[in-house]
Amino acid sequence: MPTTITIKEGTKELLKEMKGDKDWDSFLRELAVNYLKIKREEVRFRLKKLLSAEYDEVRVKEWAREY
Repeated sequence: MPTTITIKEGTKELLKEMKGDKDWDSFLRELAVNYLKIKREEVRFRLKKLLSAEYDEVRVKEWAREY
């Protein structure tokens, strides 16, 4: 079922240039999927950094107990 979304003319022109020959549905789906992929990578990176810092801190505490 087709729907309509309201966007500014400048935004529409930018999206038109980006979509090329694709239909709007395929283009917007691809855009959304790529956006989610990037967001997930950012979260994964932050979690990895956080877990790495937590692990290093625990490792240092255990090492300190040995001496």
